[in-house]
Amino acid sequence: MLREELQKALRSAADAGDSRSAATLRLVLAALAQRDREARAAGAPGDLDDEAIRDLLREMIAQRRADIRRCEASARLEEAEREAEEIRVLERFLPTRLSEQELDAAVDQAIAELSARSLKDAGRVMALLKERYNGRIDPGAAKKRVCARLST
Repeated sequence: MLREELQKALRSAADAGDSRSAATLRLVLAALAQRDREARAAGAPGDLDDEAIRDLLREMIAQRRADIRRCEASARLEEAEREAEEIRVLERFLPTRLSEQELDAAVDQAIAELSARSLKDAGRVMALLKERYNGRIDPGAAKKRVCARLST
């Protein structure tokens, strides 16, 4: 389970004296605990599942990317580098993204499988890609490729 991986990584980082990783993982686990409390208060049973945890990690990465842009715009480069280090820690717990070539192949395969012929079929192709490669594709990049292939 992903939650256990995060806890083990925190222990390892603390034992190794990696304060940046340990601090980042503490933030993640605190955010998870908060989400768990909110879910239970709303009547949902148990703890968050792995996909919900991955969604939280993606949100945290998006926040840090926005922070990096703000830091760079105001010449706070040390803070931007700290945010980038935190992103690297968080990304270790997400599935690796498909490369450009792998994404092209996945798009071509989905189009062929569904016998998609026009832009009207783009939604079905995207649904299949999201189902198969959830969290491993950039939906915006995938949609551009799907539309480009179906518009010819």
